[in-house]
Amino acid sequence: MEKVRPPRWIGWPLKMAGDKGYSYPKVRAFLERRGIEDVIPQRSDQVRREGRKRFDRRAYKRRARVEQSVGWLKENRRVGTRYDKLASSFLAFVNLAIMRRYLRLLAPDDPSDRA
Repeated sequence: MEKVRPPRWIGWPLKMAGDKGYSYPKVRAFLERRGIEDVIPQRSDQVRREGRKRFDRRAYKRRARVEQSVGWLKENRRVGTRYDKLASSFLAFVNLAIMRRYLRLLAPDDPSDRA
């Protein structure tokens, strides 16, 4: 993680959300040195040793929404396995998958969408 550089045009994020798998002192120290608030729940063994630390539950719920969105995108086989050679082609197909999803939400009983 020490080799990670901040994006040039936006810098470091204000918060970083992760699941309990990222709940390690080194990860938290890395984030703290960069002024990033960690939104990582503690593992149960850490709570017994260190006591319970507070974290932003609302931000953590937003992380879950992002994961769910990526999950439904991956249901599309082409997106999940990334058949495209070029990143631009892959991104174009991700955009198409998102548009198709929203069109289905807007017109769920449209007979022309029977593919």
